Amino acid sequence: MIRGIHPLLRGSTYSGALFAFSGAMASLPLLPIAMLPALVWPSAPYEVRAAVTLLLWAVLVAAVGLARAARRVLTASARRLLKVQVPDPAAVRERDTMSRADRRRTPLWLLLHVALGWAGTLVGGLLFLAGLTLPFGAEAGLSLSGRSVRVAGGWQGWAAAPVCLLLAAFVCVAVTGALRWLAPRLLGPSSAERLALAAERERQLAERNRLAHELHDSIGHTLTATTIQAAVAAEVLSADPVAARAALRSIEESSRTALEDLDYVLGVLREERPGRGEDPEAAPARTLADLPELLDRLRHAGAVVEPELSGGLTQVQGTLSRAAYRILQEGLTNALRHGAGGTVRVRVAAGPDRLELGVVNRIGTGTDRGAFPTSGHGLPGLAERVRLLHGEFEAGPDGRGHWRLEVRLPVRLPA
Repeated sequence: MIRGIHPLLRGSTYSGALFAFSGAMASLPLLPIAMLPALVWPSAPYEVRAAVTLLLWAVLVAAVGLARAARRVLTASARRLLKVQVPDPAAVRERDTMSRADRRRTPLWLLLHVALGWAGTLVGGLLFLAGLTLPFGAEAGLSLSGRSVRVAGGWQGWAAAPVCLLLAAFVCVAVTGALRWLAPRLLGPSSAERLALAAERERQLAERNRLAHELHDSIGHTLTATTIQAAVAAEVLSADPVAARAALRSIEESSRTALEDLDYVLGVLREERPGRGEDPEAAPARTLADLPELLDRLRHAGAVVEPELSGGLTQVQGTLSRAAYRILQEGLTNALRHGAGGTVRVRVAAGPDRLELGVVNRIGTGTDRGAFPTSGHGLPGLAERVRLLHGEFEAGPDGRGHWRLEVRLPVRLPA
């Protein structure tokens, strides 16, 4: 019993009835236009004129649903008044990308909205009016299939009034329930829009993963290098002030570079229009051309770096050059964090068909600069980056007390 009357106590029931009533009222301005043929043809039978008027009225209401802005307005109002979860229409606006069934959904929704609105307004309104007037001497009658029921004033009116008010409330429940059931099916995403939404979500996830890689590579490397440089500066501050100042300058440069990367990433995350895409000119493009600066920062941190560079590094362009820089940066960061000191060998070989990258360092954590925590995302992130570039990735001990990172990337992606 309580479950049966629970819908009567929800505010969304009556806001949905208001939504249905607004649909009925919004169709009224079209009624005079629909009545023009009946006025021009007064000699026709009443039934014919009424049918023509209703048919033309329905056509005009459906035509309103074909407007581009109609669906967005209807979706917003249904979400607000019906309290139903209907997503915004996706960015699929061209008519030729939609099937005929998709194009008919908004006009069909508008027709059903108006029809249910008028049915609920007339039936519910009459019941509500009867419930208010019957106790005060009004009379009401109902005739159905040759049988009639008549309610006069007095005790009959007082008994029938609550029933009429309750039935009017149940009309609101029925109309709101029907609209809530129809809204996701007729105003929800079409098949083309579902594909567009899925593609947009996939693009956003890929962008977030890329930003996570950028932050991990850039900020992780900078924090590692600056921590070691600060320890070096503290050790030689009294004995070698020049070396200490050089380490502090390197910390400043590394921090400024990391701040540029962080500002860029935060700018993308704060973008007001999701999916608009990034501004290529605003992105901090670290490429293989910046590799000497990266190696200098490592030397300021006290690392012994032996680069082996061959081929035209400046001829490696675009995404490949940026990815190669990030791969080497992550490899060198791991060498600083988890290596046992000694020489770090860096190899870059740029050929006409393949770009080879390598970082080799001694295994161990036997440094006096403290141990660095690991996130566990570095090597999996590198492997994922290489996989997306159709490259080959190898990382692990080489059996001679060293850790070896080897990456081979194709210069031209396979077709």
